[in-house]
Amino acid sequence: MTTRTQSWMVDDRLWELIAPLIPPQPPPRGPGGRPRIEDRAALEGILFVLHTGCRWRDLPPALGCGSGHTAGRRLRAWQEAGVWEKLHRAVLEELSEEEILEWSRASIDAVSVRAKKGGELTGPNPTDRGKPGTKYHLLTYAAGLPLHVLASAANVHDSKLFEPLLETNPSVRGRRGRPGRPRRRPEKLHADKGYDYPRCRRYLHRRGIKVRIARRGIEAKTHLGRHRWVVERTISWVLRFKRLGIRYDRTEATLLPLLLLAVTLINLRRLRKATEL
Repeated sequence: MTTRTQSWMVDDRLWELIAPLIPPQPPPRGPGGRPRIEDRAALEGILFVLHTGCRWRDLPPALGCGSGHTAGRRLRAWQEAGVWEKLHRAVLEELSEEEILEWSRASIDAVSVRAKKGGELTGPNPTDRGKPGTKYHLLTYAAGLPLHVLASAANVHDSKLFEPLLETNPSVRGRRGRPGRPRRRPEKLHADKGYDYPRCRRYLHRRGIKVRIARRGIEAKTHLGRHRWVVERTISWVLRFKRLGIRYDRTEATLLPLLLLAVTLINLRRLRKATEL
């Protein structure tokens, strides 16, 4: 028997955070027709596809989430309305309120996945015999929870997304009642040799971020492992979402909200643990 403990079910905590962000339902066009699927049910359909990796058209009707077409359309509509970005920021601010989010250091890394059907943000993967692939770029804070994620073609060098990832990282308020502006940049950034370029170092210096990038031909591959293993662990968490471990969605408008939703769910899992103690 299916229970509410399934990973793809929408619990009350998630619904409390996202419900105020969802745009109002459009008025009905006229009498007749099928009733509109409730937003919470559609969200469960999105989560089911994200967790299980099933095709949108194979979304089981028994779940009561409507069709895969409905779930995919709602995913993209909420992306256009900024729902996923606002939800991600809301969870980060809740982590900040619980004093879990801290900015002493952050790590950056990327991983390539195979793109089965090609599409936008794909390119020949140099590590997979030139087969079509996509690369996920992640920024994590000290304990490894994801701050931001972007995607590119697999043949785009990691360092090309270095500045965009840090520049578009969402700003987060500090704990309520404490003075200070929202912040988005860490005090120190750890990165591997793939980011050992003068432009990356110059950018960090301009932003007042301490540089900890491994130097090519000087430092051993594992030299930064003490602090960088957390981002590699976060990448493994992202790839556990089967819809992302191998890319099936052809459009950027579908892939990016799924990526953002995945990192939000990772953060929400940590927030639940903190508030349940």
